Amino acid sequence: MDRADIVHENFLNRVRAGSLPPPAGNTGLVEAGLTPEALVEIFHAQLTSRQLDRTSRKLQARGEGFYTIGSSGHEGNAAIATACRPTDMAFLHYRDAAFQIARSRQVPGTTVIWDMLLSFTASSEDPISGGRHKVLGSKSLTIPPQTSTIASHLPKAVGAAYSVGLARRLRPDHRAMADDAIVLCSFGDASLNHSTAQGALNTAGWTAYQHVPLPLLFVCEDNGIGISVKTPKDWVAASVSGRPGLTYLRCNGLDVVETHAVARDAVAHVRRHKAPVFLHMTCVRLYGHAGADAQTAYLSRQEIEADEANDPLLHTARRLMDLGIMTADEVVETYTAVGARVERAARQVVTRPKLKTAADVKASLIPPTRLCRPVAPVAQAARETTFGSSDMRQMGEPLHMAKLINMTLTDLMLQHGEIVLAGEDVGPKGGVYGVTQRLSQRFGRHRVIDTLLDEQSILGLAIGLAHNGLLPIPEIQFLAYLHNAEDQLRGEAATLPFFSNGQYSNPMVVRIAGLGYQRGFGGHFHNDNSLAVLRDIPGIILACPSNGRDAVLMLRESVRLAREDQRVVVVVEPIALYMTRDLHTAGDGGWAHMYPDVEDRAALGTVDVRGQGTDLAVVTYGNGVYLSCQAEKILAEQHGLSVRIVDMRWLSPMPADAILEAVAPCRKVLIVDECRATGSQSEALVTLFAEHAGKVVSRLAAEDCFIATGPAYGAPLPSRDAIVAAALELTAEV
Repeated sequence: MDRADIVHENFLNRVRAGSLPPPAGNTGLVEAGLTPEALVEIFHAQLTSRQLDRTSRKLQARGEGFYTIGSSGHEGNAAIATACRPTDMAFLHYRDAAFQIARSRQVPGTTVIWDMLLSFTASSEDPISGGRHKVLGSKSLTIPPQTSTIASHLPKAVGAAYSVGLARRLRPDHRAMADDAIVLCSFGDASLNHSTAQGALNTAGWTAYQHVPLPLLFVCEDNGIGISVKTPKDWVAASVSGRPGLTYLRCNGLDVVETHAVARDAVAHVRRHKAPVFLHMTCVRLYGHAGADAQTAYLSRQEIEADEANDPLLHTARRLMDLGIMTADEVVETYTAVGARVERAARQVVTRPKLKTAADVKASLIPPTRLCRPVAPVAQAARETTFGSSDMRQMGEPLHMAKLINMTLTDLMLQHGEIVLAGEDVGPKGGVYGVTQRLSQRFGRHRVIDTLLDEQSILGLAIGLAHNGLLPIPEIQFLAYLHNAEDQLRGEAATLPFFSNGQYSNPMVVRIAGLGYQRGFGGHFHNDNSLAVLRDIPGIILACPSNGRDAVLMLRESVRLAREDQRVVVVVEPIALYMTRDLHTAGDGGWAHMYPDVEDRAALGTVDVRGQGTDLAVVTYGNGVYLSCQAEKILAEQHGLSVRIVDMRWLSPMPADAILEAVAPCRKVLIVDECRATGSQSEALVTLFAEHAGKVVSRLAAEDCFIATGPAYGAPLPSRDAIVAAALELTAEV
């Protein structure tokens, strides 16, 4: 017999017989702030969640439903939902169906059973994901969908909580939370051990320890086991209760009255003090981890039956019966009626349409554009005051990339009051390379935030800020530092519009100092020449300017893309070109540029073409453009070759049409790629030309090797002379 059926029969038989578990707590209704009617409401949410779990398993058995991981045993979280407001943003654990159902009962007009069954059956009419995943979530209930099973949603919950006070001050256009809102995020005891969760808890404590407002409620739902691995006894309390900056509270999730009482106190504390609370809710897990999980492989029969005997529905039934609110017959009748209602809905839901084509699935990958307040030109007097006389004077001179980016950020922050910069050392220090110098003084530390050293938390902060209408520009200090946090982009930022059918987004512009060619500094940690991890994330825009002028124009376009089109844009800035002024000889100023007019931008999908040569087209980006320009002079003066250089600029999505148009006059194409041969842009370019152009193509890419410190820093990378040699070899071919 399926354990779900055993639990079902166990509930009915024990209620009828009055054989209920001993009380799990002794908190009274009045003490908890509950009325009899409110307790019945919580019980209805618990019953609905349970019956949905049972039905989902039946649907899967018939091939009509998918992904049966359920909430049975965790239904105590319904009492937490009733302690919050439905406008408090909630990032939920995947076992929190009862929470969503309880919240729906606070919002008239919702159809939670129908909606959740549409999700279970992957119907294209599913109101949250459009049939793309079985997720909890609802726009009307302020529940962004989560697909995380490893607590990777915690960093953005910290960011969203931080945003409440910041949005109150900056008043962005697309603000989603009230001034006194709190943010809730829930997760399991096993996920607590993941580095993402630990980083988020540390960041929350670090923030609160400095008395920075952070209205955040962590809810750890502790069922004592992660799939098959047991959580050590008392581990959650021991690892969290002493953390500085966090208030630790505990409740027994089997008793919804106690749970509501403690949750009410926790919510009141968070809302009043704008400080984080860690609510530790103990509970049980019924049926195993998911539908295919056989608990008997790792738990004894006695352990399984002990958890089933502690079914939270039995505990709530005891409360209702002991208080004379419901009789045993009424409990059974209500349970059965809810089950019948769910079954009736399920029979209709299975007939609803499904996604069919790739276009259907991809339709929500790119979020919709949104209406933004028109940007009024910044008065020249305000610009002069902000920049100061020195910078205003320098705008009339050719400048290197780092200075031009600094000026661009200044203008953008003047134009858009919702922009917030965040990262390690971006404040008074101005960043490792001085790119953000004086921005903290110009705009204040609330808009230029020095974060702690944790890239997961930096990106999580940005995602959370974007949830509340702010426009974050987080900085990752070096490209190699992204890799411990890349899932915040891959698993959280990029997937949010996809799994919410475009209803939620987290637009941002991520700035990363990266790529190679730094002389004798840092080895592979500071000279990382791999962009593969960014290129293969669906929906992400990847930009890489090769010079200061393009950095300005592309950064402005990136902000427009984030602000208006709700896109996640990553701008990789070549470190080696930050301070570069000269191109061929010392003092020639060939790589310094004037600050472009404030209205100019480089549109997404456009390339930059240098020269009109027809003997050879060199397709490249970043440092490759600089080196190819050096090589072009040698090829023209010493070998009589006319060369054009095509700067891709936008690496993902690759501007295929613009590239093909740019190389059209040339029969031969040399690809110069500073990233490693394996997994680099060069592979996609070779494929592009093979499929569309009919060109004679060669490529020069970096070796599949890390970069060394010292004189050999450039040995694995393309060089000026290597480009010359490759060009001569290619053009010599008949």
